[in-house]
Amino acid sequence: MAERSLSQIVTDTVRDFRNQVPECIASGWVDMSTGMLLVADTLDDHPTEVLDLLAAATFDLFQGRNVTMIEDIWKQQRGTLGDDRHYFQEILINSDNLVHLFMRSASNQDLVAVIVCRRQVNIGMLFAQARMVMKQVETGFAAV
Repeated sequence: MAERSLSQIVTDTVRDFRNQVPECIASGWVDMSTGMLLVADTLDDHPTEVLDLLAAATFDLFQGRNVTMIEDIWKQQRGTLGDDRHYFQEILINSDNLVHLFMRSASNQDLVAVIVCRRQVNIGMLFAQARMVMKQVETGFAAV
């Protein structure tokens, strides 16, 4: 199999999330170094403004000022202050109609996957399938 670029891996992964995660209606990748949405795949055509806000919200969830302060306090207490690894790796948010799962890449801490599912999704299956896709993408990232 030919080697894939990082861009191709990221693009393929949003499709894999949508195909393999139950009740998934949208998925995407946010680059935390820039705060930008790299790619998205949705059932509906969402306005660009909504997708840009999703990227900004993802950045705030994982690397906002207060989150960064909490991470630094925990790192200081654990003696790992120089460690570049972030403390928060997965965040689940339930809204009135949707479930949003945010997953930081283990091998590239600047990349966060966003998976949006209908509210009736089985949370255990959501995590199981999303983690399975993430495991596959980590293998792809390691090959790049």
